[in-house]
Amino acid sequence: MEHYQVVFAPEAEVQVMALWRYIAEAAGVATAASYTDGIVSYCESLSLFPHRGNARDDLLTGLRVTNYRKRTTIAFMVEDGQVRVVGVWYGGRDYESSLMPDETD
Repeated sequence: MEHYQVVFAPEAEVQVMALWRYIAEAAGVATAASYTDGIVSYCESLSLFPHRGNARDDLLTGLRVTNYRKRTTIAFMVEDGQVRVVGVWYGGRDYESSLMPDETD
């Protein structure tokens, strides 16, 4: 069975840290650490099963989207033996507009 390398885009890392801060303020450091560690572990599990979730080629060619605990949306791409986590959105935030290419006239 092939293993894929999982990497986080800088934007995804920033989003996970922002989520940690948000949860830490609302529910405490231990809860924040548990939840965000769970997100990272879930993303790392994509190394074995990288094609889970839904294909969203309508937003970006090769994009896949899955959820963690029904509250967090994770967007990623699988290419060249690598899973690249491109974004992490919590609580139903609009991930689609973040991922759509900017249209310039």
